Amino acid sequence: MDEGYGERVPKRVDHEERRRQISDALLRVAAERGLHATGMREVAAEAGVSLRLVQYYFGTKEELMLAAMQHLAARFGERALARINRIKDTENPVNPRDVIAAILTEGLPADDERRTFTILYTAYFALSLTDPALAIGPLIRNSNAVIDVVAAQLRAAQAAGDAPAHLDPELEAVSLLAMSAGLGTSVLGGQSSPGQAQAVIDYRLQGLFPASRPATASARHRSPGSAEQCSGPKMPPSRPAA
Repeated sequence: MDEGYGERVPKRVDHEERRRQISDALLRVAAERGLHATGMREVAAEAGVSLRLVQYYFGTKEELMLAAMQHLAARFGERALARINRIKDTENPVNPRDVIAAILTEGLPADDERRTFTILYTAYFALSLTDPALAIGPLIRNSNAVIDVVAAQLRAAQAAGDAPAHLDPELEAVSLLAMSAGLGTSVLGGQSSPGQAQAVIDYRLQGLFPASRPATASARHRSPGSAEQCSGPKMPPSRPAA
């Protein structure tokens, strides 16, 4: 569009949307080639932008990988909230057990999106153990935030008389998230099926909430078909602790 003395007015750029576009491109390439084998040129080609533009938003591959992991984790939180919202639409008011079950179930690689999430998040964690340029601190803080959400739900259940008063909410939350991460790895490695992993989660929650009725299986286990606006406890962007 021309304006004034014939000069073209530059198109307004949504920088956050551009960063998401590039992060999504990295996730798609890494899902096929592996995170370690994904370069910035391949990401630029997948995103349909120049390498120079990728480098403008992300100075190094390590910065891009971290941003992509944060984006991946944010999508995890959105899916968990969508799962909680579906329960809210089909059941009585959502209870603490339902919230915790939604978080743990979303961590199981039972469909393509959750499988990609588990593979790439785990791959980033593994690479960070031997590459000091890969920041792991933000991901640990995110995981700790999820632990805090689960612990808060356990305290709410104790206050309502739905969970034993002698339980330590913080230790139980750490235990549950570690269990979820281990189950995800077990499913990826073929040691367990998604159904077996879900049964372990249900069994563990039944012990923690003996008086609480779980949501129906269809509401708990069905994956979101689309992005939904969800209400309920605010989920931090994170995967359960690796």
